[in-house]
Amino acid sequence: MSTSIDMKFEIVVIPVSDVDRAKKFYANLGWRLDADFDDGKDFRVLQFTPPGSGCSVIFGKNVTAAAPGSAQGLYLIVSDLEAARKELIGRGVEVSETFHSAGVYAGPDEPYLFGRVRASGPDPEHGSYRSFASFRDPDGNGWLFQEVTKRLEGRIDPATTTFASVSDLASALRRAEHAHGAHEAKLGKRDENWPDWYAAYMVAEQSGAKLPE
Repeated sequence: MSTSIDMKFEIVVIPVSDVDRAKKFYANLGWRLDADFDDGKDFRVLQFTPPGSGCSVIFGKNVTAAAPGSAQGLYLIVSDLEAARKELIGRGVEVSETFHSAGVYAGPDEPYLFGRVRASGPDPEHGSYRSFASFRDPDGNGWLFQEVTKRLEGRIDPATTTFASVSDLASALRRAEHAHGAHEAKLGKRDENWPDWYAAYMVAEQSGAKLPE
């Protein structure tokens, strides 16, 4: 009987033309510097990890043959898109306005967003996976914020649900609080078992299961 071997996707290589300039940019994003190795000759590699991410990026000298700026469609999943935008803008990074897909392929407004046309503002229904913002590093490598608050079913095992950061947990609690208000309105009284309801809601939201009402 065959067994499945864990394969953890942990590294993305991005091509840059000026290593020190790229190091300054990614450090300014608030990303953690994990490594900066230089052999003193013709090889240097740096590794940065975004907050709450299990995947890191590396770049450097003689790390990749790809053209600087050719990495596109690098998704950063956030639970609060506006908060993510404001943080980077506060750090002096140029970030696009919030947008959603117009649902048509009338021209590659942003080739890495499935060739779809951008529509201004967040998704009208505030659906998970549907609102975006973008920014680029000094070489033009393209990053895309995508707001995800409820995962597609089967994407995450509810038995191992976790929150990657304090801010992700806080955002989940705020959404649960809002939904619980509607739940108590239906009950017509205070829900004494609110901790259990909150927990069930937050786990269902993250794993893509049916939300409690």
